[in-house]
Amino acid sequence: MYGEPRLTHDVDLVLALRDAADAEAIERAFPNDQFYVPPLEVIRAEQARQLRGHFNIIHHDTGYKADVYLRGRDPLHLWAFDRRLRVKLEGTELVVAPVAYVIVRKLEYFREGGSEKHLDDIAGILRVSGDAIDVAEIDQLVGERGLAGEWAAARARG
Repeated sequence: MYGEPRLTHDVDLVLALRDAADAEAIERAFPNDQFYVPPLEVIRAEQARQLRGHFNIIHHDTGYKADVYLRGRDPLHLWAFDRRLRVKLEGTELVVAPVAYVIVRKLEYFREGGSEKHLDDIAGILRVSGDAIDVAEIDQLVGERGLAGEWAAARARG
């Protein structure tokens, strides 16, 4: 949405699962005959993690995958949830993360795994959405997370 199109077969979601009933609602929303959903015990274990709980949901027929990240107490998720945006896409209202969140999370993923695709994605975001990006806000978030080197590398590509 913020950058250049890239062929992908997944979507990243951040969910706020508050209690066991919310975890059970995942099972009801994605029936086992149509989707792979991890066992309820796995969802609850991820829900109990302090930071960055995660699981996948996969559609059997298409192989399309949702990477589900749990908001939990992750400071960046909490920050982004407070600043989420509502947008209309082809008549459907979506709630999306602010561009600063997308950039900072991709910088973290680059630091953790070294995949250059994250820097390329950020460079594309800077080219497409450049004027709409609050660089000072990103600089602050980057500074708080020790990502200045990664941010400089991404900006050099833009």
